[in-house]
This record gives sequence, structure tokens and C-alpha cells, in this order.
Amino acid sequence: MKLKHLLMSAAILGAVAQTSAADQVTVIRAGKLVDVVAGTVLKDQTIVITGERISAVGPSASTPAPAGATVIDLSAQTVLPGLIDMHTHLTADPYMGGYNSLGVSDTRAALYGVRAARKTLEAGFTTVRNVGAGGFGDVALRDAINDGDFIGPRMRTAGYAIGIKGGHCDENLLPPDVNFTGRGVADGPWEARAKVREMAKYGADVIKICASGGVLSKGDEPGAQQYTLEEMQAIVNEAHKLGRKVAAHAHGTSAIHDAIIAGVDSIEHASLIDDVNIKLAKEKGTYLVMDIYNDDFILQEGEKAGMLAESIEKEKVIGQLQRDNFRKAFQGGAKMAFGSDSGVYPHGDNAKQFYYMTKYGMTSMQAIQAATINAADLLGWKDRVGSISVGKFADIIAVQGNPADNATELTKVSFVMKGGAVIRQQ
Repeated sequence: MKLKHLLMSAAILGAVAQTSAADQVTVIRAGKLVDVVAGTVLKDQTIVITGERISAVGPSASTPAPAGATVIDLSAQTVLPGLIDMHTHLTADPYMGGYNSLGVSDTRAALYGVRAARKTLEAGFTTVRNVGAGGFGDVALRDAINDGDFIGPRMRTAGYAIGIKGGHCDENLLPPDVNFTGRGVADGPWEARAKVREMAKYGADVIKICASGGVLSKGDEPGAQQYTLEEMQAIVNEAHKLGRKVAAHAHGTSAIHDAIIAGVDSIEHASLIDDVNIKLAKEKGTYLVMDIYNDDFILQEGEKAGMLAESIEKEKVIGQLQRDNFRKAFQGGAKMAFGSDSGVYPHGDNAKQFYYMTKYGMTSMQAIQAATINAADLLGWKDRVGSISVGKFADIIAVQGNPADNATELTKVSFVMKGGAVIRQQ
């Protein structure tokens, strides 16, 4: 009987604790608030948070703090929604490039991810889409964060990136006598469908495919198409049937074209996109996710990081073209979402990309929108994240300056809240 009473008491205490957390009220006094939906900056605003979610937002004069609420004074700062990075590799260490990567087990990579997740969240990125990881390490990391074991951003995960044998998503560093093929490899429409099912079975939220060659892979060319239109159509059909969106790694024009025709939800990198494909992306509503910061790291630190000499040479050819085409794509009206390819460069430096987004055509507000409402839309979570709105998660950051005037202020985040819990406050 004593054991029964103890178990009942524990259950009651647990229920009380959950109720208390759900009912906890926090108020943020914001000197300035970036309204990313309207594209304006509001002054002297109050945000009321009940539990994990925002319950009220409005002018401080007409939005009183409920009795007993915890008040956070950010009246000297600019407040905005937590940022979203749509192209990350949290389980990748940027200094384990090329042949160095062969010494990293999937388990060790997942543990890199624990550190990377914290750094990413503390940098103000409260949500990420992780587009490829070995051993389903990103799925494990997502689940551990959700269970409260580690601190990190909200995650949508892909598991293994899917590609052709010998392609960008295979393992091409080993000699033929080892006869090793990457687990994400699938050739032909039906094998590709089966691989989508496997990724979904083991927890992938999104499907990542390699439609073209890449920069950091051995023996292929970024501009060369790898998956055929037929294979990509099979993948997209299967993924959408299972409720998963598809992100296509595609540098070259033919790969971009066929991926858009196949119905992918986003083109990653899009380095060599031309006017025809910009128009097609706009017509189809396909998002472009162009990583235009990491060229700096690859060219400056790539050799030290162990990247292959051929990869550095590829980047010298393609890096500036990608930046120029970012400008063309934005001016051409294509939908664009923030994605940095973190893991190619050190995690936590994600916001360094804002400088290049504004240098190559966007206003600071448009760059912020790419990392908030646009990214939330592509993610399929626009009802949860991406703006400071009633009903959404209280994922909120703050900076001392005004990022709507200068987006590089986002490299100096001083306050981070995720789901109503303060992660960082300086």
C-alpha cells in the first residue's frame, strides 16, 4: 500500500508541475519589435507568454502585465522572432573535411551535434532543418532535444541524403576493394521510392536528394546532373504521399530544371541557376535556399579543415557565380528562404550570411523575412514559428541595435528564448 501511495503522490506532483509550467506567465517589454509579417518595426510593445506560447502582443500602454507575471525588460533592445536556418548539418564538424571524415563514427558525429545544437540556438536560430546526417544522428538529436536531454533548436530532419551510386550523396573516398556504398544510395525510380520509405520509417521529417554533383564530394562536378527526371518524380511522389517535403541539392541548370519540374519543394544551393529556371521556380512556387556565406570559410580555412584540393578548386569556380545568381534570383521574384549549410563552416556563425544577403540585393528586412516567415512557410510550420504572433511558440530573440536597418546586427544576439524558456540573456 505504501508503494501505491508513493506512486500516486508522484503522479499528482508531476501533474501539478506540468500544470504550473503550462500556466506560467512571462511578459517581455520590447523597446522595438520587428513585425516580420508587415515588414515594419513597432515601438514600445509588450509580449505576453503563457507556458510555451504567445498569448498577447500589443502596445505596452494597452497590454498590461497579468498579475504575478515574470517581467523581462528588453526596452532598450530590438526584439524579433527566433531565426530559422533551412540548411544545416548539425552533426558535421567543419574541421573534419575530406579524408579526415573517415575517422568519425556516426556516434561521434551525433555527439558533435549536441555541441552544435547549443551553439546554434544561442546564436538566435531557434529552428533548423537538418538536411543530411549519417546514422540518423540528426533524428536522435532532434528526439533528445524534444525530450529535454539537451538544449538545441527545434529540428526537422532528413536522415540520410538520397543520391545515385558514386554521386554527391555516396561515399567516394574509399578504394574499390573496400566496396562500400553509402546508405542513402538508390538507383532507379522504385529503389528511390523504397529509400524514401526507409527514411520516413526511421524518423525523417523531410527528404533530401542530390540532383547534381557537389563541391565537397570527390570525383564529380557540381554542374553535372545526377538523378534523372523520372527518378526525381518518383521520389517526390512518394515523399508527398507520405507527408514529407523534398529538398533537392542542385547546383547545375539541368538538375535545377528537372528538380523543379519533378515538384521538389526547395532547391538547395542553386549556384548556376539561369533566367529560365528562375522564372520556372517563380511559376511553380519552388523555394531557393542559397548558401552564400560559406564560400569565405572554404577558401580561407578549407585546406586547414582537411577539404580536398579539388573541392577548394571547385569552390573557386562556383562561389562567386552563386552570389551573383542569388541577386538575379531575388530580383527575378523567386521565393527565397535562409539556408547557410552550417557544418561546412563553424556552427553558431549562421548569421554571418545576412551580410551577403544584403550585399547581393535584399534589404535587411527582406533578409530577416527569409529567415523567419519565408522559412516557416517552406518548413510547413508557419502556424508555429516565424513571427511574434498569438498562438505561436514563444521563440524570441533580441539585439541591441536595429536589424531592420542593418541585418548584421543579428550576429550579436543578446537574448534568446525558446518556447517561453530563457536560453541566453546578457
